[in-house]
Amino acid sequence: MEAVPTFPEIQEAVTSDDSHPLHDFTVIYPQQVEWGDMDTFGHVNNVVYYEYSQNARIYYNRRLGLFNEKTFSVMAASSCRYLTPVAYPDTLWIGVKVKKIGNSSLVHEYTYYSTALKKVVAIGESVLVYLDKLSGQKKPIDETHKEAIATLESIDQEA
Repeated sequence: MEAVPTFPEIQEAVTSDDSHPLHDFTVIYPQQVEWGDMDTFGHVNNVVYYEYSQNARIYYNRRLGLFNEKTFSVMAASSCRYLTPVAYPDTLWIGVKVKKIGNSSLVHEYTYYSTALKKVVAIGESVLVYLDKLSGQKKPIDETHKEAIATLESIDQEA
């Protein structure tokens, strides 16, 4: 599996505080809020959160080596609940995890933590379905990847 660097300064800050809202996430992605992410109302536009979750999800999937030349994925569903507006400058720490492993799908959960505001500003979820590149049909997630995810997330695959 491909080795992708972690962010030790984030992990240290989060794991040293049992009450931190990202304490239960093993994968946390730092996302810079850019000036162009804001809309005319002066806060990050709601659509941009989906790009942020995509960045975090790609980071997570790369970390576990879930990409290969015979498989691609499509978004079957996604949602985001906005709790507090965010503006530039800020850095969001996005906790991302797989909360359910299906036969050919993964349900990801996201928690967006603002380092400027020191609180959770949004939460989201997505369903990613894996497809065979040649046939376009659903492709089962191989057992090696399922086991890597289950180990990382402490998921009981029998549940």
